[in-house]
Amino acid sequence: MEAAVVDTGSKLLKAGPAIPDQAPSLIIPTQMRRLPEDGSLNESSLSEEITVDPVSRGFIRDWDAMEDLLHHVFYTGLGWEIGNECQILFSDPLSIPKSVREQLVQLMFETFNISGIYASEQAVLSLYA
Repeated sequence: MEAAVVDTGSKLLKAGPAIPDQAPSLIIPTQMRRLPEDGSLNESSLSEEITVDPVSRGFIRDWDAMEDLLHHVFYTGLGWEIGNECQILFSDPLSIPKSVREQLVQLMFETFNISGIYASEQAVLSLYA
């Protein structure tokens, strides 16, 4: 499989294959709704919907929600198959703490079993473009 590019913004997540001069194949909002613990959907649970925003001002705040979002992006949006994951180019906001980047790399390797990752600041990537 080809490498994938993932850009997590505060409101939108953009992802797609790393093909030059091609728009992202997937653009989705980062805000999600969390289901009740028992998984049931009824009228009272719809009125008590909990919205989760895993990314705030470009920084990942809720790692569990981010894992769920990335799982949806990779396996549903980009069509990856479990056991056949590829490499990722991940864009980060400026001056992200080293601990956050390390946690992201750990999540990618341990949870999604990717073969390689390159994380760079968004400003540097825009200069390359």
